[in-house]
Amino acid sequence: MGCMGPLSGVKVVELAGLGPVPFACMLLAELGADVIRVDRPGGGLMMGPPEYELLNRGRRSVALDLKHPAGAGTVLRLAAQADVLVEGFRPGVAERLGLGPDECHAVNPKLVYGRMTGWGQDGPLAQTAGHDIDYLALSGALHLIGRAGGPPQVPANLLGDFAGGSLYLVIGILAALVEARGSGQGQVVDAAIVDGSAHLTTMLLGALAAGTWKQERGTNLLDTGAPHYDVYETADGKHMAVGALEPQFYDELIQRLDLNPPDRNDLANWPDLRKVLTETFAQRTQAEWTELFDGSDACVAPVLPLAGDHPHLVARGIFIEKDGIRQAAPAPRFSRTPSALGEPPARPGRHTREALTDWGIPDVDELLRTGAAVQDTGDAVQDTGDAVQN
Repeated sequence: MGCMGPLSGVKVVELAGLGPVPFACMLLAELGADVIRVDRPGGGLMMGPPEYELLNRGRRSVALDLKHPAGAGTVLRLAAQADVLVEGFRPGVAERLGLGPDECHAVNPKLVYGRMTGWGQDGPLAQTAGHDIDYLALSGALHLIGRAGGPPQVPANLLGDFAGGSLYLVIGILAALVEARGSGQGQVVDAAIVDGSAHLTTMLLGALAAGTWKQERGTNLLDTGAPHYDVYETADGKHMAVGALEPQFYDELIQRLDLNPPDRNDLANWPDLRKVLTETFAQRTQAEWTELFDGSDACVAPVLPLAGDHPHLVARGIFIEKDGIRQAAPAPRFSRTPSALGEPPARPGRHTREALTDWGIPDVDELLRTGAAVQDTGDAVQDTGDAVQN
């Protein structure tokens, strides 16, 4: 139903997809929007049982058969009263279902229609399948990540799906909502992961043009080329991250390590400096180094596993326990209109009757009787399905 966050009162229809779409809609819900997720009956799961599908948290699920005329018609009824509709199908799929921008704007001219794909709505690759790694590869972002002489390294699916995809979709939706308040007209937001991933490289594109960044991986200031911006193994096989770029921070690093290393300003000394730092960090455990650098400006931090319990994380409540699952708290934070987690992840169709009724959809019983809508009872076995990939 949405929380009291800054988007309280905004109504969103989410046509359920994978990865970037649910993350974007999770964020909208945590910002206060009332998001209704439209799943297909028996909708597939990605990461395990439904209660562990954390990307689905914060909103209610209705199951509608979009190939049934009454199912698609119900989506249009929802869109008619919504501020935003989000879909992540391949280009043309929503149109074939009768749920494209033209149909939705015919019933609601103010609607912001958010589209999430990997390659975009047009271009030679628009109709081909892909995943995070492919969009990063083509945009150049993947080429950046890795050590000198080695292959590109894969940053899970965080950089493409969620940074280059979901966050750009949300930014576009929020901007279009602001514009619609003045113009009274909605519009289509075409968010493509390849676009966002390329946009994320803007600073480095400038450095490349200026000659201060090289195409060769692992040879630059911020890609492990510099020994004072890298990770080092500790005596217990863990790692410390060192980001001592500025002179004053580097000086504190060297002071805390009690070293007299070669001048870092001479790039010819970088191999020797790296050797010194490698040998030094290998002498103590991660816990010992963490204690040594605690509260300092040396820009050194332990590399923690997922859902770590560093005192700073604990103090800010960055990870919380809810419904027996450790998960990240909503971000960012607001002084007057705090965000909240809201509903736990739901099975597809868990709230069909309840949510459709709350949104004023008539004849819900008839929709259920004809199979246009399905109410999950908690007993059905979910399949993994063939959800449309973007």
